[in-house]
Amino acid sequence: MPKDRHRRWVARFQDFGKHAMTIPWTDAAKFRIAAGGLAIAIGVAVTSPIFAQAPSLRMLDKIDPGLWEVRVRDAAHTVRRLCLETGRPLIQIKHPNTLCRSFVVRDESRFVTVHYTCPGAGYGRTQIRLENAQLAQIDSQGIADGFPFDFTAEARRVGVCHD
Repeated sequence: MPKDRHRRWVARFQDFGKHAMTIPWTDAAKFRIAAGGLAIAIGVAVTSPIFAQAPSLRMLDKIDPGLWEVRVRDAAHTVRRLCLETGRPLIQIKHPNTLCRSFVVRDESRFVTVHYTCPGAGYGRTQIRLENAQLAQIDSQGIADGFPFDFTAEARRVGVCHD
């Protein structure tokens, strides 16, 4: 490196005291370091929720598979039938077949609370209380298709699924 360029470089960093940096960093090197730091930060941010998701929602695996009827306690007495292998679809009744990220707020042997976010489709917070393997109580609220929802429902196994 030419001495003149070296002197200019060292002069830029004299504010750092006697331990002035004397290595000239190219823009490409700075970019690689910044990109590496950003990649590490993103990696930590992305994997941290995974570790926070330690609860497994095993309570929802205790339901009997089959045809379930969800009766919403509203003025219209809405009834919806679902063929369930596990109780997990009960979490997102207002966002069926939507890829959502979820965060387990509470996970106990007979009670779960899950907050979920569906990019572009809304979000919700659902509480499910398991009465027995064939009966559950649901309380859910959030935003679906741009509109708020808030309902309580009873989910009951009513038979076997038909293809």
